[in-house]
Amino acid sequence: MELERAVETYLRHVALERGLSDHTVAAYRRDLSVYAEWLGERGVVEVEAVTPALIADFAAERASAEPPPASSSLARMQSSVRGMHRFLVREGRVDADPSGRLRPPKAPRRLPKALTIAQVDQLLDAAGPAPGSADASAAEPAAVRDRALLELLYATGARVSEIVQLDVDDTAHGDLLRVRGKGDKERIVPVGSYARAAVEAYLTRVRPALAAKGRATPRLFLGVRGAPLSRQSAWLIIQAAAEKAGLTAHVSPHTLRHSFATHLLQGGADVRVVQELLGHASVSTTQIYTHVSVDALRDVYATSHPRAR
Repeated sequence: MELERAVETYLRHVALERGLSDHTVAAYRRDLSVYAEWLGERGVVEVEAVTPALIADFAAERASAEPPPASSSLARMQSSVRGMHRFLVREGRVDADPSGRLRPPKAPRRLPKALTIAQVDQLLDAAGPAPGSADASAAEPAAVRDRALLELLYATGARVSEIVQLDVDDTAHGDLLRVRGKGDKERIVPVGSYARAAVEAYLTRVRPALAAKGRATPRLFLGVRGAPLSRQSAWLIIQAAAEKAGLTAHVSPHTLRHSFATHLLQGGADVRVVQELLGHASVSTTQIYTHVSVDALRDVYATSHPRAR
């Protein structure tokens, strides 16, 4: 089977049958294009000609590239290669999987960057006035929308891609929100009163006017022309709010997700509950946040124990 056709067959599988996001499929396409080009430079154009030694050489060469690639990029690259070869064997397209001995690099366990509760308040206020505040009635439509967007991100811990894919109907469950995560898996997440009030203000005062400017769409968050708000636009909204708030630390959509998890654990939430709220398939993914909350324990110990210093 030709490598080029094998790559396209696998990408169709992950996009249509596994339902992976466009962003993930695009990353797989980049990885497998590099892999196929590397093999082509060595005269390998058929999947059956790929050997374990070739794959090992490819992985070693990628790992020693300059500048050194991130371990997460290497892991994803190897995952793309293994996934394609395993798929081809499973589908009966080829007889053997030459990637069986490929082992992903160990990723360093970096602590997520979380904002303090005070910094979250600064960020939210910079996005737009809180509903019911003195400035709320005079707020620009975009500010009302941006406040609702950021409130919902922090209240649910959802990924920004999940928030921009929400439909209006997903909010019609009182204090619960229906979120569609990776692999189109649904989960139900509670929403606090602050976020509910912000979303209600947006739905009542702003969304109808935005919707009238574009084609009919069920999406909750809309741009200025009435089209669904994109992930990139949401990122820019967060960046603008961070700059206005004077937050010097790097703030991204994932920063609010990290802050959500960290603040829950610091408040005494069980890690399994946080896992469910975040939509993590494994609790080991969630447990990295427990290392963050250990900092709070260390601070309390240092200030409270008579022999801590």
